[in-house]
Amino acid sequence: MNCAERLVEMFGSQAEVARAFQLDRAVVHHWVKTGYVPVRWAGEVERVTQGRISAVDIIHEASAKNPVRVKSRPDDAPFGIPPEDPAMTQYAPAKRITSFHPPQRTLMGPGPTEIHPRVLTTMSQPAIGYLDPVFVEMMEELKSLLRYVYQTKNPLTFPLSGPGSVGMEFCFVNMVAPGDKVVVCQNGVFGGRMLENVVRCGGTPIVVEDKWGDPVDPQKVEDALKKNKGASVLAFVHAETSTGAQSDAKELTRIAHKHGALVIVDAVTSLAGTPVRVDDWEIDAIYSASQKCLSCTPGLSPVSFSERVVEHVRHRKDKIHSWFMDMNLLLGYWNAGARTYHHTAPTNSLFALHEALLLIREEGLENCWARHQRHHVALKAGLEAMGLKFLVKEEYQLPQMNAVLCPEGVDEAQVRSRLLSEFGLEIGAGLGPLKGKIWRFGLMGYSCRPDNVMLCLSALGSVLDDMGYPVHVGDAESAAHGAYAQMHAKDAQRKKRAA
Repeated sequence: MNCAERLVEMFGSQAEVARAFQLDRAVVHHWVKTGYVPVRWAGEVERVTQGRISAVDIIHEASAKNPVRVKSRPDDAPFGIPPEDPAMTQYAPAKRITSFHPPQRTLMGPGPTEIHPRVLTTMSQPAIGYLDPVFVEMMEELKSLLRYVYQTKNPLTFPLSGPGSVGMEFCFVNMVAPGDKVVVCQNGVFGGRMLENVVRCGGTPIVVEDKWGDPVDPQKVEDALKKNKGASVLAFVHAETSTGAQSDAKELTRIAHKHGALVIVDAVTSLAGTPVRVDDWEIDAIYSASQKCLSCTPGLSPVSFSERVVEHVRHRKDKIHSWFMDMNLLLGYWNAGARTYHHTAPTNSLFALHEALLLIREEGLENCWARHQRHHVALKAGLEAMGLKFLVKEEYQLPQMNAVLCPEGVDEAQVRSRLLSEFGLEIGAGLGPLKGKIWRFGLMGYSCRPDNVMLCLSALGSVLDDMGYPVHVGDAESAAHGAYAQMHAKDAQRKKRAA
């Protein structure tokens, strides 16, 4: 019996298999017809079946049923295959290289996150041209889905070809001209990168510093803007990935506009994990990344710009100092009308982002925010039951990025290494002045699930106990279950009152 048939037997029917994996029944029927489950579903099958069908079984069976041919001509080619030129062989790799199959990991670090199988499946579809009418139609759907996630009606809302760092640089290159005064808020690593962008654009930075782990202080921003009349831009990180601290984007934007400044907001870690309301908060420019709470493949940066920014860029007297990132050129490419060629778009990655955003739309954005908060509460209860303390005060904690202080006398690097090698669980380390002092537990997108919370607590407790840290194995899991039970009870009472 092959793995596809085992799934049908396990769940009772093809329809039930499709329901368990959130798939169209035709996909499952194709698995049964071909006699194997595609390799990209290996990890998800192992998870859904709770290990009764292992990922290794899926990989081996799929490889045997559908081997990949890498030779340019078969062995029995009519004219034979000429021997390889020794002059070319000298450049060949010294070791024998085979197809790459990454191990199954539970990703609970600062990113990337685990990717939903629907997104992986969509990404593996046939490539099409980036000016194909079908692709152009998909681009419009993608823009509308991004407007939903950003909660905006900005026409210029689209994904840049590049990671979140490209989104950041795109904002600064277009909005900051040489000599412009820019107030930059720095309370972690990524505020520092904003500062670097201002300097490279020839702007004059005015730095507002806060302690790592604290949010941006609105009063300090107010004072800086009062003192530096004519500052054109305020730049800040909404959700500082290096510390897990969340700042008040609405209030900071209000202060900036009061003093006539535009805002650039880093929402790399916040988008889809915690409320981001671009129109309600009147944000001018915002960027994010595909591999965090959107749970897509890395390499895309969703951005959104108000009409104020578009007009500001159009009326710049100097030329934008980057051809690839010139907003004026990209306007023609992402325009709803006739598109002009700008660059070769990463089509399959955009397919994946379309599916990832569709999953959020199906779940509902508010439900997505609530899910991140719910599992954060449970994880926090478990970590605190171990005696661990959070870096950030409760009112400023990000649900999707949990920075926890390492206990004194514990080798934090060894803990991370053992979690990875023994449990296949990845968590993040501290950066900058927090290196060696904190762990960063990510609960983002598809990784934000109760089974990951419980695995994390169980694995961490086991490793700390082995290393002699005074933790009672099982207490953390019990605390997390208790937190879940309390939240379920409150939800039930709320529904009863609403009925």
